[in-house]
Amino acid sequence: MAATTMILAVTERSRVVEARRRAVEFASEQRASDTDAGKVSIVATELATNLIKHAGSGEIAISGFEDGDGIGIELLALDRGPGIADLQRSLADGHSTAGSAGSGLGAIQRNSDVFAVSTHVGRGTAVLARLRTTPARALRNGCLVSALCAPYPGESACGDVWAVKTSDHKLLALLADGSGHGPLAQLAAARAKQAFLDWSNGTVEQTAGAIHRALGTTRGAAIAVAEIEQGSDAAHGQVNFVGIGNISAGLIERGSMRRMISHSGTAGHLAPRMRMFHYPSGDVATVILHSDGLTARWKLEDYPGLANAHPSLVAGILYRDFRRGRDDASVLVMRSHSQCRPASYA
Repeated sequence: MAATTMILAVTERSRVVEARRRAVEFASEQRASDTDAGKVSIVATELATNLIKHAGSGEIAISGFEDGDGIGIELLALDRGPGIADLQRSLADGHSTAGSAGSGLGAIQRNSDVFAVSTHVGRGTAVLARLRTTPARALRNGCLVSALCAPYPGESACGDVWAVKTSDHKLLALLADGSGHGPLAQLAAARAKQAFLDWSNGTVEQTAGAIHRALGTTRGAAIAVAEIEQGSDAAHGQVNFVGIGNISAGLIERGSMRRMISHSGTAGHLAPRMRMFHYPSGDVATVILHSDGLTARWKLEDYPGLANAHPSLVAGILYRDFRRGRDDASVLVMRSHSQCRPASYA
């Protein structure tokens, strides 16, 4: 699966063709079949066209996924338009508010294996389409993971990275933000990711310690390591968390959100405190991690229904509405319940 996300601005009609071309190229790189590539082409075209028609502009994020939805290609369209007042009516073929044939959302839904929409009148819309490129038997590991990473405006090197590992009844995630931005920040973040993937059979605190030691010859990074752990009673789990630096972390459980605590410092240089915190959770827990490329001044209650939406929609809306635009930016959202099984992806 691809380690990065391609994010395209769709600001005029000519960008619809570009979005389709880039999506099909991505599908080819993922060795998708001709049939799947054709579906990707249709979905990308409809998503981009809808952005222009209904919102005037927006962004499309193209990435791979490998989680409880299966393995495949994800397309996520984000806009700050008027929102959709009647979503169910808009999903019906033939309905249009822009004088077109009205097949946009319907065509996207038909060609997607996973389809979801989050829309808020006056705030905008996010549309998720996931297309599986592997047989259905690869599904049902019970974990959903989504992440967006974007470099400092005007740069190609991104100093933010993420990675996830699962084992029996546990889902472990890293988000690392290399100090500053550019190639040296990217090097530090990559070193953190490798240390995370190499370390095994340790606590969250020990994992963070291993990353801290691995970054000693780099400019350092802010890091967050979060583990969703299900107990023997699936209704009583917990989230174990260690944060060093300015990574923001939150836990959604039973529809409510609580912030998790990070200590000041820089992994690899100065980490005076490295303490693991434990947060009770139930059968289903959702963890949100994001770098300081996004402001932390967001409230999920401002977006009715978002707490229970697909993690890709949560990540996309936070990225859309709270990116600062003057640093690398990343957001990782993962959801786990008691049916997780071993895997790793980044």
